Amino acid sequence: MTISNYVTLTTELDLPAYLFGIAMLLVVMLVHGVALLQIAKRFEVKSFLYLSEHRYSSVAIVFYVSVLCLFLIHIFEIILWGIALRAFNLLPNLGESILFSGSTYTAMGFMDDLLPSGWKMLAIMIAFSGMFAFAWTASVMISMTRNFRQAYTRLHMQKLKLPPEVIERFK
Repeated sequence: MTISNYVTLTTELDLPAYLFGIAMLLVVMLVHGVALLQIAKRFEVKSFLYLSEHRYSSVAIVFYVSVLCLFLIHIFEIILWGIALRAFNLLPNLGESILFSGSTYTAMGFMDDLLPSGWKMLAIMIAFSGMFAFAWTASVMISMTRNFRQAYTRLHMQKLKLPPEVIERFK
């Protein structure tokens, strides 16, 4: 096998895209995991304290701030992908790289595939990272919803002027 055949085969199989994509996927998932842990931990602690102090509206505020943080971590990951695409000179400018990353990360696909030959598989890798990240985020949001719902229900029980011992039994 000659060098040119090897280069052609490597390009046809998108091997550089696989290596780059796997490395970036690991980086993005590591960033996502650390951020999710921090957001979820802070929500759990604050919501627990606010529930015990009967500050039910504060639980809602912390919930919505946490959801905003979850949104921002996804935006950060899209930008991270965009910077990586631009750093490897795969797309002509940073704005287009970020927009392409967002299009593929969210699996919306509103942009044409702008990646050069030999890098087309990278779009699928970006989409997988988005799917994994969104699924992980959804699981965290579901666990956060329990405390939010508890605070919301307790707040309405107070408005109905139910006795405190009845409200405290609701878990």
